[in-house]
Amino acid sequence: MGPINGVLILGGAILAAIGLLRARGPWSRYQALRAQDANIARYEAWRGGIRDDAKTGASVAMEILQRQARIGALVAVLGVVLVVVGLLVH
Repeated sequence: MGPINGVLILGGAILAAIGLLRARGPWSRYQALRAQDANIARYEAWRGGIRDDAKTGASVAMEILQRQARIGALVAVLGVVLVVVGLLVH
């Protein structure tokens, strides 16, 4: 294993860790907002009211959090790809 392999593996591992850390926070907050939104929908259905599908602050926040989590996951996948490339390069 040469120095290039070591750099690729180390860089990939660091990128994967950073990506996972970046994706974890927004993803958990997104899940909490989604659960709260589902709870509100169940309550309004129980009341017999019609749910307004207009864009709310929570729906905008969920879109932003989902995008942040997706970017973090993409960085983690890129890190894993670098680790694999580092293992395959001779």
